[in-house]
Amino acid sequence: PYHFARLFRQSTGESPHQFVLRQRISHAKRLLNDSNLSLAQIALESGFSNQSHLTHIFKRYVGLTPSAYRKKY
Repeated sequence: PYHFARLFRQSTGESPHQFVLRQRISHAKRLLNDSNLSLAQIALESGFSNQSHLTHIFKRYVGLTPSAYRKKY
């Protein structure tokens, strides 16, 4: 696992965990834009454990909470 993580970072510039989080955030953004699902449902669909976890990570990466993002976009 260490060797894979090291090579992954060298080739992509980010750790495998950061890559997965970015993919989950992208999926959550699509769901926020294209559906009327609740934030709790979007969190589960995007691979987060709960709405609070989605909100925490989303705000760190995007700079807005999911509900603010939905209203803005």
